[in-house]
Amino acid sequence: MRDLPKIYNAKEVEDKIYNLWEEKGLFSAKVSQEKEPYSIVIPPPNITGILHMGHALNNTIQDILIRYKRMQGCEALWMPGTDHAGIATQNVVERKLLKGGKKRHDLGRKEFLDEVWKWREEYGGVIIKQLKFLGASCDWKRERFTMDEGLSGAVVEAFIRLYKKGLIYRGNYIINWCPRCQTALSDEEVEHRDVDGHLYYIKYAIKDSNEYITVATTRPETMLGDTAIAVNPTDKKYKNLIGGVVILPILNRELKVIADNMIDSKFGTGAVKVTPAHDPNDFQMGKKHGLEELNIMHPDGTLNKNAGDFEGMDRFEAREALLEVLSEKKLIEKVEPHKHAIGHCYRCHTIVEPYLSKQWFVKMKPLAEPAIKAVEDNRIKFYPKRWRKVYLDWMYGIRDWCISRQIWWGHRIPVYYCGKCQGIMVSKVSPEKCPDCGATDIVQDPDVLDTWFSSWLWPFSTFGWPFDQTADNKGRGKGEDKEKDISTQSEEFKYFYPTACLVTAQEIIFFWVARMIMAGLEFCDEIPFRDVYIHGTVRDKTGTKMSKSLGNTIDPLEIIKEYGTDALRFSIISITAAGQDVFLSKERFESGRNFSNKLWNVSRFLMLNLKSDISGDFADIKMEGLPLADRWLLTAFCNTAESVTKSLDSYRFNDAANMIHDFLWHKYCDWYVEISKASIKNEQTQLILYNVLKASLQLLHPVMPFITEEIWQVLDGREPIMISSWPKPHKRLIDTQANDYMEKIIAIITAIRNIRAEMNIPHKLKIDVLVKSNDNVLMSFSEEIKIYAGRVSGVENILIAKDIKQPKASASNILDFCQIYVPLQGKVDIVTEKARLNKNLVESERLVSRLLKKLGNNSFIDKAPKEIVEQEKQKELVLMAKITRIKETIENLT
Repeated sequence: MRDLPKIYNAKEVEDKIYNLWEEKGLFSAKVSQEKEPYSIVIPPPNITGILHMGHALNNTIQDILIRYKRMQGCEALWMPGTDHAGIATQNVVERKLLKGGKKRHDLGRKEFLDEVWKWREEYGGVIIKQLKFLGASCDWKRERFTMDEGLSGAVVEAFIRLYKKGLIYRGNYIINWCPRCQTALSDEEVEHRDVDGHLYYIKYAIKDSNEYITVATTRPETMLGDTAIAVNPTDKKYKNLIGGVVILPILNRELKVIADNMIDSKFGTGAVKVTPAHDPNDFQMGKKHGLEELNIMHPDGTLNKNAGDFEGMDRFEAREALLEVLSEKKLIEKVEPHKHAIGHCYRCHTIVEPYLSKQWFVKMKPLAEPAIKAVEDNRIKFYPKRWRKVYLDWMYGIRDWCISRQIWWGHRIPVYYCGKCQGIMVSKVSPEKCPDCGATDIVQDPDVLDTWFSSWLWPFSTFGWPFDQTADNKGRGKGEDKEKDISTQSEEFKYFYPTACLVTAQEIIFFWVARMIMAGLEFCDEIPFRDVYIHGTVRDKTGTKMSKSLGNTIDPLEIIKEYGTDALRFSIISITAAGQDVFLSKERFESGRNFSNKLWNVSRFLMLNLKSDISGDFADIKMEGLPLADRWLLTAFCNTAESVTKSLDSYRFNDAANMIHDFLWHKYCDWYVEISKASIKNEQTQLILYNVLKASLQLLHPVMPFITEEIWQVLDGREPIMISSWPKPHKRLIDTQANDYMEKIIAIITAIRNIRAEMNIPHKLKIDVLVKSNDNVLMSFSEEIKIYAGRVSGVENILIAKDIKQPKASASNILDFCQIYVPLQGKVDIVTEKARLNKNLVESERLVSRLLKKLGNNSFIDKAPKEIVEQEKQKELVLMAKITRIKETIENLT
């Protein structure tokens, strides 16, 4: 056994240890009939991604599960990979081109895609390298990419299967359109934000009359595309106008007045403009009433020729110009403030335009039905349970999925058109001629598929699905045989699929989780995973979501550089309650660093004091005749091992982390190591110190893999800790009575320490202690109490009896099972001590007064984050308890 360096160097250790794991191939997984499979597929990060705290939380949780299951003896596979991130990656490359004065259209499609692939080769692996810094134990040889040849083949196969079943169709529908990205977006790709806007009341002249009908709208520019005015058929004030005609202001088109139950009579004036090409509800109404669909907008958000004199203007520029004209004509009755939700592009944050366009869609209801049933019958479970209802509510009301995108980077839609007869061909390869007319004038659909169309296949496409496709044998992960046998892929799929657990964020339940469940059941006739663990959102200490634009992010790579990876992992996991949001500040990571240092220092102390050739395990510890503290520590360890295991099994990661932290820091380091220093040369003491530390390192390893591996290599070294066996409680080591009474002794010693601190008794000065108790068993441990209290709290004599009275001029502390008295005569200057306590009392009462004033301020209670308010309330409770203790102490001194 070698010594550890005095200071823990995280950077040096982490690089060395990760290389050790990779060199030994410890992340690899393969089919093993002797082992139970456990698999996770990584939520593939975008190739444009840089590690942020959300990644750190998500991937730390996955790594904890994989390391835990690996140590439990499972064949644990963590499948890695990255997502091509269609819109995001194209935007990045387009910005790069703009710096050189070029646009993608200047290059053409092929040359532009060559530029994207070059960019991906140069920067696409950054996020993978950063995940390795985090300690991720993925099977990197299997690394996949959503546009590698194998996964691209899977995408085409899925499209063709759905098309043949009639579940993919093309049609003119209102979709979400981003004028900046110039592409369609699915409903889930639109972020709705409340915006302070206006409700404009505009007068439309009734034909052949001097009267007007007033309509209210939030988007006046779209009136240029109006093809009707609608009212509710039950609205009496408009009864005579139904079937009549009004004149569209400025463009002077005639518009029919229609009646429809969709209209809310209480909104605005009860009459609304109908613009079928620019509003989803109006589109449905237009279909019902046979209205013209008049598009007034170019794809870039500028107005087209249908907008008359406003042609060429940006949509918002046109709004202002139109309002000015309407105002001049006195056609604006009034304008009211109106707060409403407006959709924004999830990538560039541009306001989305409801837009009539020919797009490709997936019919979702037939796919949703078995996916609903899989959750309803608990084949798939959500953790926390509340997300089950969120999932089901969305699935019950699911709408068709717009899957076409008007960009170049992505999986091109496998649809071809005949230039002669306009026939449609869906094929894996470009047809040589049209099967209907024989023409060779064939062109492929220019659109690409939504990025999520490849992502929803991820749990099984990464294993080589579909297994009868030649393409699936190509473009696999680095280091794997590109001609890998199909039967091997199929064997791996049967072994590792369905996967065990999906760890993800709430934001993509609809984007990804729900669609993967549908795809797994549709294409594999099996659920893709059994459990879904939804973690919270990472926020700053005020509760605000972290974002670059707000400047409130914390860079995990900087935290790793300053504190170490284990410190980051422990800190973020220890405060992450199941499903709750995570409130982070840089100071939070000090707890992980301090824990690393504590663990390092106690390990170094033991290595300096244990026999260099120490060996043996828990089986070699003889329980007969063991001192109370030894039996207590062994019992506490067994209880901790059982609790940590149960917590990890139920996805309570913070409980697991905090339990092992509490055991190691407090029970092992602060108490047992201190108590055992006097008997450290004893063989049994050494065995306990050695084996409990080793087993504790194993419990901690999934959370803090680097430091545990480094210490383990020095303590044991026969095999890496990450493939050692998970600790199990040994029933013969459990002594419940010893555990209970040692906890009482610890409470007594803690109370004595508190009295020493409160009364300013010098540390070197020995004291006498009186303990009043009716507990006969406690009294039987008098000798142990004297020994332990003497070693750690400077007690010279201690008396435990039933009939003790409190001496004069003494300090006391009352526990629920005893009363403790420390005579102070000759130990402190009573007069000086009373003066100090009175001064302390005045200051504490001043602080409480100020705190009560703050908590009585309704403005503070309403505006401050709940966490801050709760902290202030806790401060009040602590101060009040302190004031009570000071008063009691002053009274005891008289």
